[in-house]
This record gives sequence, structure tokens and C-alpha cells, in this order.
Amino acid sequence: MPPKKPAPAAPSKKADAKKKEKVIEDKTFGLKNKKGAKQQKFIQQVEKQVKFGGNPSNRKLDDAKKAELEKKKKEDTLGLLFKPVATQKIEKGADPKSILCAFFKQGTCGKGDRCKFSHDLTIERKAEKRSLYVDMRDDGNMDDWDEEKLNEVAEKKHGEADLARPNQTDIICRYFLEAVEVSKYGWFWECPNGSKCIYRHALPPGFQLKKDKKKEEKADKISLEDLIEKERAALGVNLTRVTLESFLSWKKRKLTEKAKNAKIEEDKKRQEFKAGRQVGVSTSFSKVKSSAVIVLQVSLSKN
Repeated sequence: MPPKKPAPAAPSKKADAKKKEKVIEDKTFGLKNKKGAKQQKFIQQVEKQVKFGGNPSNRKLDDAKKAELEKKKKEDTLGLLFKPVATQKIEKGADPKSILCAFFKQGTCGKGDRCKFSHDLTIERKAEKRSLYVDMRDDGNMDDWDEEKLNEVAEKKHGEADLARPNQTDIICRYFLEAVEVSKYGWFWECPNGSKCIYRHALPPGFQLKKDKKKEEKADKISLEDLIEKERAALGVNLTRVTLESFLSWKKRKLTEKAKNAKIEEDKKRQEFKAGRQVGVSTSFSKVKSSAVIVLQVSLSKN
């Protein structure tokens, strides 16, 4: 009995990989440099079929890795969404309403209006703008002051210095008054006359600024709508209701009356014109007659 032939040696993994790469290259020739989604998807499918088509265990392993990656990604996302927030701390003396609520930022605050922190998402940008552009040492300007606060600031700023001068008058400084009128007065305002200004830098009790008077006049001025409503309210009860028919009838009557009055006025002017012309002719004739008499008398006297 002849000896059995030895089994052919299995191809090495390296040679098998090269063979698969050659098959993939042949099937995807000219497609690798293209960026279209369809072409890239086709290339991936070919690579998957060639590499794992004959080995189901490898394909299952690849699918398991993908599922594990998806699960981990999902867990990370849920962790970011439902991660517990640490107790929010604030600095001593800080206003809680100037700090954004960390729970509200994450969408988990259930206190609503009772929460001591702010629920305004733009509060952080506002705080940043305030800290960058506003000197927190300033005690505001007169836009935020009432009359009492204005007098208090003026007294603190100028009171003692004004009373210390022997030639001090009770007349209000015009520079101070102008600064108050145009809302430029504040802690850092300086009088153009300097520290030796003899005029008062404070408003007397009951003094009313021009800008306040204008505001009151504007507030007291009645609008056209209010005037119409006021006049309507002043009308009686037993009145004719205005409809389209009644309005057209009234309009027609008014136009007729206007045309009639215009005709009467025209006739009156025409009569006055005729009467004036007759008076002018008779006056001229009397002047000519009197002139002739005078000439006749002069000629008789010469003879």
C-alpha cells in the first residue's frame, strides 16, 4: 500500500492577509480617493466581507466590540446629564441672585421662584460685563438718585467747604445747576470754579428742576385718544346712532348747505360790486360837473 501524501501546509497568516488586501484593492479600485458617503460605505462593506466573511467568530467579535463602544458612549452621555451637583457655595456677603443656580443649569432645580439663586442663564455674562466695565467703588450717578439722595451727596461733598468760606453766598452755582440738569453730577464731579467757588452747591428745599417740570407737563398733557374718549363720555344718552346710511345722509346735507352758502356769498359780492361801480360813476360825474362850474365862474370873473 503506497504511503499517504502529506497534508498541504496551511498558508501563513501574513500571506492570507496579503491575499485579502489584494482582493479588497481589486474590488475597490479607483474608489479609495473618492470622498462620497456611498463609496466609503461600499469600501467598508467589501473590507468586512473579505476579512470576516469566511469566519463567523471574527464577525461576532467585531460586532461585540462595536456594541460595547456604543454602550460606553451612552453611559458617558447619561452620566453627564444626571451627574449629581455638589452643594453650591457662595462667598460671604455676595448676593445669591447674582449667581446662576447650578441645579437650574442642569435642569434639575424644582424650587422655582423660591430658589435663592438666579434662574437667569445670562446672569454670568451680565456679571462679567459689570465687572469689566463698571468700577464697583462708584456709588452710582444721579440717574439712580432721588432728591433726598442728591441733597445728601451734595451736602457731604460741598457742605463743610461751602460753610467754611467767609464770602459764601446763598446763590446756587450755575455750573452745579447745569450739571444736575443734564445728569452729569456725581461723586467725581468738580466745579469749574475750583474749590474756592463762593456759590452754593446744593439745591434749596422745594427747588424743582427744569427737566422735572418738562416731565410733569408731558405727563399732564392729554393725548388725542384720551381727548376723544373724554368728549364721548361728555355726550348725552339719547343720541342718534351713527350708521353708514345716517353718515351719508349727513354728509349729503352738509355738502348741499355748503354749496348754498357759497352761492349766497357769491351773489352778495356781485351785488356789492355793482353798487360800488354805480357809486364810482356818479362820483366821477359830480366831480366833472363841479369842475365845469368852477371854470365858468373863473372865466366870468375875468370878463
